[in-house]
Amino acid sequence: MGYCDWARTSEANRKYHDTEWGVPVHDDRLMFEHLSLECLQCGLSWNLMLRKREIFRSCFADFDYERVAGYDASDEERILGTPGMIRSPRKVQAVIGNARCFLAVRKEFGSFCDFIWSYSGGKTICYQGHDTGTVPVSNGLSLRLSRDLKKRGFRFVGPVTVYSHLQACGIINDHDRSCPCFRALSAGYPSVTLPRDAEVLPEQS
Repeated sequence: MGYCDWARTSEANRKYHDTEWGVPVHDDRLMFEHLSLECLQCGLSWNLMLRKREIFRSCFADFDYERVAGYDASDEERILGTPGMIRSPRKVQAVIGNARCFLAVRKEFGSFCDFIWSYSGGKTICYQGHDTGTVPVSNGLSLRLSRDLKKRGFRFVGPVTVYSHLQACGIINDHDRSCPCFRALSAGYPSVTLPRDAEVLPEQS
């Protein structure tokens, strides 16, 4: 089964795969949304995240990181009481705390996108073999970025979560070679092919 076959498991996944997954993100608001969705997803299915996405957007001011950074205990209570919201105080607190860390990164680097894209030299990475073989759950790049984010105070940003984020925001192109998105992204954006990097495969995690 090809890696992109996950897109066929639901209409929400198909739309996300075809229009968003792997498209390079250079807008900080959207980057914060992607990162927050990955944090909220920990231990849950991605399809559930997509089904609840509009609820998340309403809870977190459409992922306006400046507004979210100013949330307090009353906002946490409001969010956790929202119908359909996942009931995880730790994850809600993490999104709010991550917004504050996000602002600190922006202050240091000018934008969060500039910071995170510096890890790939501003180019989308196509790792050798990913387009035809097994895709890892994490690798050396996601581990290095995870450690950096944790040092800066971010939470729910382990190397597996970070690897998923790098796939989602287009820093890593992990579409199958047979997938039309692979060709479109490879042709439409600056990219570089690199050897595999300290990869952890699904059976090793």
